[in-house]
Amino acid sequence: MGGSTKAQAVEVEVAGHTVRLSSPDRVVFPDRGFTKRDVFDYYLAVGDGILRALRDRPTMLQRFPDGLGGEMFFQKRVPARGVPPWLRTSEIRFPSGRTADELCPVDLAHVAWAVQMSTIVFHPWPVRAAAVDHPDELRIDLDPQPGTDFVDAVTAAGEVRQLLAELGATGYPKTSGGRGVHIYVRIHPRWTFVEVRRAVIAFAREVERRRPELVTTAWWKEERGERVFLDYNQMARDRTIACAYSLRANARATVSTPITWEELTEVEPDDFDLVTVPQRLAQTGDPHAGIDDTPWDITPLLEWAERDDQAGSGDLPYPPDHPKMPGEPKRVQPSKARDRRP
Repeated sequence: MGGSTKAQAVEVEVAGHTVRLSSPDRVVFPDRGFTKRDVFDYYLAVGDGILRALRDRPTMLQRFPDGLGGEMFFQKRVPARGVPPWLRTSEIRFPSGRTADELCPVDLAHVAWAVQMSTIVFHPWPVRAAAVDHPDELRIDLDPQPGTDFVDAVTAAGEVRQLLAELGATGYPKTSGGRGVHIYVRIHPRWTFVEVRRAVIAFAREVERRRPELVTTAWWKEERGERVFLDYNQMARDRTIACAYSLRANARATVSTPITWEELTEVEPDDFDLVTVPQRLAQTGDPHAGIDDTPWDITPLLEWAERDDQAGSGDLPYPPDHPKMPGEPKRVQPSKARDRRP
């Protein structure tokens, strides 16, 4: 048995390193028959795009050793042994204070190694290895709630685009690979996670004020209604989003795909998958190619946050597994809080 598996393994030169791909014929996406080799070839084909999203970023790996439908786990720590000597890692600190050495891709061989380890989805931190406590990527996550869909997220993205333009910031949209839309803004790495999260909350509240029937910042699902949730907690420390050109772990093997603002109203998430995205990238190039050219100063948003705070709109709840933060409101569902009143 071991002999046949060994015979199936192939060695591929990637970025000057030899990467061994074992079990290349193992089916990873059973509904479409895509194999581990298909996933490997996909990531090599979108190399420039995936590296633009991952380079020098601590990255959590979403692994499926037996393909979709089997065991899944998130790997935050690179093993101390049994990894290539050229593999780069970066130490990050979790909200708990514990640390981990996460994969930190510096070339495409790191991506290929992760695929050999049965990674399907790449979840990079919004920081670079040189400044792991200071985000350089402001992430706006538009998450349709029940009763809304991709078209509603697209409409909300249009409001985001308008507000960013008013602020003099450049946003780069992508599909989430599902029903949502992500918009990234490069920022100067001067601020902490707490400050950047505050900036996103201030931005989200302004979008909500302009389109209260469409967008919500309500953390509690019971208060969101049929609106698009602007998930400000994606900027909390240790929260990550599937990056540009990452496959998603769904039956269709969709891809979180960079698109132009003009395309946003014309596409469907299922347009972009393991087969179509490499062709698209080769033919039209990467809409995020200029993302690193325009870092932005978030000071205006921090001023909005201060204004909101003085007006009585302070911090919002953190994720449930996050340590309690100074100034954070109670983490109690409004309906349960009401039930406790005398």
